[in-house]
Amino acid sequence: MMKKVFGIGLLLAIISCSGPDRKPKAVARVGESYLYREDLKDLVAKGTSKEDSIAIVHGFINRWAAQKLLMSAAEVNLGDAGKADLDKLVRQYKVDLYTKAYIEEVVRQSVDTAVTESELAEYYNANKENFKTNGTLVRLRYIHLPKDNPRYETIKQKFFDFRKSDKKFWDTYSLQLKDFALNDSVWTDMEQVYAKLPFITPDNRDEYISGGKSIQKQDSLDVYLVKIRSVLDKNQISPYEYIKPTLREVILNKRKLELIKKFEKDITDDAIKDKKYEIYK
Repeated sequence: MMKKVFGIGLLLAIISCSGPDRKPKAVARVGESYLYREDLKDLVAKGTSKEDSIAIVHGFINRWAAQKLLMSAAEVNLGDAGKADLDKLVRQYKVDLYTKAYIEEVVRQSVDTAVTESELAEYYNANKENFKTNGTLVRLRYIHLPKDNPRYETIKQKFFDFRKSDKKFWDTYSLQLKDFALNDSVWTDMEQVYAKLPFITPDNRDEYISGGKSIQKQDSLDVYLVKIRSVLDKNQISPYEYIKPTLREVILNKRKLELIKKFEKDITDDAIKDKKYEIYK
């Protein structure tokens, strides 16, 4: 059990201590390693109670001490071969971190992030077989409203007729609806359907989800009006509009990979040219 190296008074002094002119002062020691007050800066958020502040600082110091003690024990007890393997991993990890950060910065500054509609369409048409649906997609419209709405019959008629000339009507009466989605040109996955239309479940979905189906479902208070426009089953080619965000990410990732490959080749060629890189036979 590690001995406590300070009391509550010192903890409070650490928490409240500030000022650039103060000399560094240790608050804990493990072997030849010291933890200083400066290391605890910004550890405790403003407004934290004294009791919570003490617990936070005390916990931090104990974790610091435990890590130092475990590291010392590991250096003594791990064999030379094991430590050599770990040191090799540490060196490689540093290389990976530095090169990854540098390449990401080069890519961020250099890659063209503009993707035109024609590029998206061209890539989709050439690769559409690779973009299959993972589940059922649906195009539908729906409204959710109180069944005692005084204009209910008119709203129902206009919903199922759904004429373009009724746009002004919907702009006015949509404020009386609890929820609605009137754009039935957008493909929606079934999870969203279940969330918005809770009377439809995985168990009864075949009863409701079919192209062209009109649904009127009510309970004691509310009514749902639904029109299913079309349904696309699992493992079918994903619609272009639905997959567009994914297509854009795929094209950008492809550009990034090509840029990284070119950058690695250029930096290697330059090193060979400047005689900084040689391969000995």
